[in-house]
Amino acid sequence: MPKVVFQEERCKGCGLCVLACPKKSIVIGDKLNNQGFTVACLAPDDQCTGCALCAEMCPDVVIEVWK
Repeated sequence: MPKVVFQEERCKGCGLCVLACPKKSIVIGDKLNNQGFTVACLAPDDQCTGCALCAEMCPDVVIEVWK
C-alpha cells in the first residue's frame, strides 16, 4: 500500500488535490495549521492506489507519495 505524506504547515487548503484524486481518498480536514488554514489529509476510508495525481496537482509541493 502506498504511503502519502502531507507537509501540513505548507498546505493552504486549496482543494486541488481533492479534485485530482480519482479514488476520493483525500479530504480537507478540520485540523488547522500554524497559518490558520484547514489542511488536506487522507479520508478515513482511504483507497489510495499511489497514482500521485494529488502530488502533481499541488501548487505548494505539500504531498509526497511513496510506493
